[in-house]
Amino acid sequence: MDEHEARLKRLRMRSWRRGTKEMDLILGPFADSELAGLNAADLALYEALLAENDQDLYPWITARMRDARPGPEALSPMLDRVARFAMARLSPKS
Repeated sequence: MDEHEARLKRLRMRSWRRGTKEMDLILGPFADSELAGLNAADLALYEALLAENDQDLYPWITARMRDARPGPEALSPMLDRVARFAMARLSPKS
């Protein structure tokens, strides 16, 4: 396994084993679906997002699902991306 694959595997594991089930269910599917397509800068931003605690991340992401923008400005692009992904998963399929 090369270094990049090991990094993705580690990030997936951290996404699925957050500490709260709510964040597992938001970040785990995002990681499974999106991590392989992220560039190096976005992966670094995602790693920074994972360094935050769930008690902060959950309200930041769910508020963005309602068009509010709480949370650190530096994480905004990734918070927005995760929130869009979560909303798409919650939308009824036609």
